[in-house]
Amino acid sequence: MFFNVQRMINEIVPDEPDPAAANALQEGLGGQFGEMRTMMQYLFQSFNFRDPKAKPYRDLLYGIGTEEISHVELIATTIATLTDGSPRYTGRSSAVDGPGAKGATPLANALSEGNIQHFLVGAQGALPVDSAGNPWSGSYVSNSGNLVLDLLNNLMLESTGRLQKCRIYEMSSNKTLRTTVAYLIVRDQAHENAYAKALETLGVDWGRLLPIPKTSGERFPEVAKLLEQGLENKNYTFGLDHLSEAGRILRGSSPSNPEHVLTTAQAPEGAALKIAKPRPEEFSPGLDPELLELLQATAEAEIAAADEPDKFGALA
Repeated sequence: MFFNVQRMINEIVPDEPDPAAANALQEGLGGQFGEMRTMMQYLFQSFNFRDPKAKPYRDLLYGIGTEEISHVELIATTIATLTDGSPRYTGRSSAVDGPGAKGATPLANALSEGNIQHFLVGAQGALPVDSAGNPWSGSYVSNSGNLVLDLLNNLMLESTGRLQKCRIYEMSSNKTLRTTVAYLIVRDQAHENAYAKALETLGVDWGRLLPIPKTSGERFPEVAKLLEQGLENKNYTFGLDHLSEAGRILRGSSPSNPEHVLTTAQAPEGAALKIAKPRPEEFSPGLDPELLELLQATAEAEIAAADEPDKFGALA
């Protein structure tokens, strides 16, 4: 089973809306090497895992796969943040007036910036597609049933995804995009290290190959701060029962930097989760006054019912 905590795994830093940056980030969400694939691939590999004696490897897959759920949430929310209110964005003070002010066409920018489906289909939110608008496909998922082959495939997936995120970082100076992408660059390196370490225990000698791409991203300021925390060498188990055996694999020197040591933890602290404001110009205004009154009345009725003594208590 899975549990959720209503916090973001990493803070989303506010900046101006940027629908073009949002569309670039769609590749990191629904692309062939995006977070939707890593989530599904690792979880299916863990669900289909065989051999109780190899449980540490199953727990490794399970922990990283669970973290990828939060990465999907982080990217999707970042995309929504980058598109939210973007029709009002002009780079000038008129942005304060809001969509449609002074007779302006509220969604005009949707015709020229980013992915029109963010506005036309998604009401200024993320979609399960790549940056070209192609739907995410389950055919991306690799689950061969062979542990070594799956670990090699996973390492390739993390490395390619990290390479693409380094490119996305260089495409925009938007703080919202860069903060999220920087966090994912570092976490992808942590997962590179995890899968490489697992393969080391199975006989692979990496030598000078890792990390891929051949940089830890120190020249990216947001990445450098995370590297100072050693986040590239820490992996999370997300196990409430603390019975994960992944720590039997994730210890000793880091495959990408022998001077550092791999560690495990249950879960990160996370950051406060914020719900976006309604967008009337998208006909997604949330609850109108009548529905709000109905919600309030329903809540009050349920509270009153809970406080009322059980009429049948004497018979119980």
